[in-house]
Amino acid sequence: MVRKSAYSRTHLGVEHLFKIGIGPSSSHTVGPMVAAVRFLKSLRTQNIQPAHIQVFFHGSLAFTGKGHASDTAVILGLCGFEPHTTNPDMVEQQISKITQEKHISISDNIPKTRFNPVEDIVFDYINRMPQHSNGMQFFAYDGDNQVLLQNIYYSIGGGFVVSDAEISQNEPSALLSAPPLVFDSADELLALCEEHNKSIAEVMMENELAYHSKDYVWGKIDDVWKAMQDCMDRGLSQRGYLPGRMNVKRRAADLCDKMNKIASTPYAKPTRLDADLMDYVNIWAIAVNEENAAGGRVVTAPTNGAAGIIPAVARYCQSIAYDKHMYDFFLTATAIGSLYKKNASISGAEAGCQGEVGVACSMAAAGLAAQLGGTPQQVENAAEIGMEHNLGLTCDPIGGMVQIPCIERNAMGSIKAINAARLALRGDGKHYVSLDNVIETMRQTGLDMAEKYKETSQGGLAVNVPEC
Repeated sequence: MVRKSAYSRTHLGVEHLFKIGIGPSSSHTVGPMVAAVRFLKSLRTQNIQPAHIQVFFHGSLAFTGKGHASDTAVILGLCGFEPHTTNPDMVEQQISKITQEKHISISDNIPKTRFNPVEDIVFDYINRMPQHSNGMQFFAYDGDNQVLLQNIYYSIGGGFVVSDAEISQNEPSALLSAPPLVFDSADELLALCEEHNKSIAEVMMENELAYHSKDYVWGKIDDVWKAMQDCMDRGLSQRGYLPGRMNVKRRAADLCDKMNKIASTPYAKPTRLDADLMDYVNIWAIAVNEENAAGGRVVTAPTNGAAGIIPAVARYCQSIAYDKHMYDFFLTATAIGSLYKKNASISGAEAGCQGEVGVACSMAAAGLAAQLGGTPQQVENAAEIGMEHNLGLTCDPIGGMVQIPCIERNAMGSIKAINAARLALRGDGKHYVSLDNVIETMRQTGLDMAEKYKETSQGGLAVNVPEC
């Protein structure tokens, strides 16, 4: 796994934990696209003019890369497309063009570099890279097939990408400076809240202001929340089947129609605390992850595989406390997410789905508790409950696609997050298992978990349920 101290004493803010991109995976789609863009920029910076390019996927990227569109992501990245600006509606056309022409244009000076996706994107199922299961190698060759440039990248979860040098020399910490209120543990965070008489959101905001203006931070949160709402709404408008050989039918729109019909009948309209509202939470989470599975525009929160939990819980929050802004929710969720990123993992290939759905559930529970007026201790308790009951959750996508059990699992994670917040808010913040305890347990569980249960589609439901 990535060294525990890789991001020690650094600031991980809203823009790091919430990235707008495309589906279906933050580590297997967004990450490879980012890596390809970095390789492209290296070629341009060093004025290297390759005749031929190849890409090798290893480990989890090899086993589930096709199902997660890793090959598509690399093609787009080498063409200069970046996750946050890519229009999902143009992807198919661009991929078809490169597949037919079998070359890409590195720059205006190099109009044709040989790159045949069928032959030059290699899924290596045998050799695992030493530092992380999500390893990639990029090669640029001259006309005599001599290597001009070789770069190794690792997609370490949530769209974060590090080079071989960065991960080997523990350099990510050098890329981010220390904030004024530095914390690497929940205990440190709570101590800061007490010392400065601040909420968790206020501690995060003070750290954000060391790097950005208040308007920038508010704007970033507004952009993230709008993108999440747009994704939910689009998911609720789509019907038919998700891409892939399993022919999984979209459910969100039909489920929403059924609930709206129930809600419109006399004496059946859901109130703010009615259990029917939980049906809508399920629907919202499913809508987002169906969009993700279809390669639509989503927000990595903190991963794409778990992208539906925080939006669904945030919309639930607005349904019962509509008059409040969402800044406390997202700042608090960011603080909790940063603790997992620093001390454990948000990568399914490292920690299983406890590192994706589990972390998102913990973040959402904390955000909801904060938004509803919880104390820092109650918020920390909510985050702890959210993860404690996701410990050991495996990542076993059928067919290597983020569809089954991933979509439904987001609905379950959303409900767990809400219940975790409700339990915490009914207490006084005192509890036996601390958030730091549960994060360390999650890390150790990820280390102990067999590789076949960590996003390889070689264990669990992926081998016990037929694809069609």
